[in-house]
Amino acid sequence: MDFLHDLVEQRIQEAIKNGDFDNLTGKGKPLVLEDWSSVPEDLRLSYKIMKNSGYLPEEMQLRKDMLTLEDLIRCCQDDTERGQLRSRLNEKTLRFNMLMEERSMNLSPALAQYRDKIHDKLLNPTDKEK
Repeated sequence: MDFLHDLVEQRIQEAIKNGDFDNLTGKGKPLVLEDWSSVPEDLRLSYKIMKNSGYLPEEMQLRKDMLTLEDLIRCCQDDTERGQLRSRLNEKTLRFNMLMEERSMNLSPALAQYRDKIHDKLLNPTDKEK
């Protein structure tokens, strides 16, 4: 193992001397470290490949859609349109919750405790939000 490590180190040093690393994209910039702790270990590589190709997994796309709908509801002036947006948000939220339960990612005790309250808040908005 030490031989292989030494060989690799030697090749890296030769490449540095030859200037092979001088024109790499991102040179001098910090590495972007991503938190993949919420993704099961056996799915991390495939998620990273999908992310790099611009594809979002369904739960991430749903979450993105939910955030967009929440922003639209806050900005909406028309009550009819606001109601339609809330309906779409509720559908996305229910689908997201079902997906999380299917994938057993919904393990947080805090979320389990407040899930019903959050659901009621989404389905029964107060007058303050209007």
